[in-house]
Amino acid sequence: MSVKKKFNNFDELLAGSDLPVLVDFYATWCGPCKMMTPILEQVNEQMKDKIRIVKIDTDKYPQLASKYNIHALPTLVLFKNGEPADKIEGVMEAPQLVQHLRNLIN
Repeated sequence: MSVKKKFNNFDELLAGSDLPVLVDFYATWCGPCKMMTPILEQVNEQMKDKIRIVKIDTDKYPQLASKYNIHALPTLVLFKNGEPADKIEGVMEAPQLVQHLRNLIN
């Protein structure tokens, strides 16, 4: 599923992906963020050939949260060609999220 890893440069992470990147901005203390983990696992299972899912802890990377105007958690941002293409704040169930993402990617 999504991989927790440290990185030196977020732009390189985006540029290095040949697929759109769905970034889950979360915090370890955030209850709704924890609800997103199994939802994102389902989304990844259905869309693993179409998107890449990355989780970013806003407490560890506050500069990224600030750069992308993340004011609520969880927030999902879909990046296409290294640029933000869509932002979803709050919890969304897997079937709705999959449909939403498919509409944006296709």
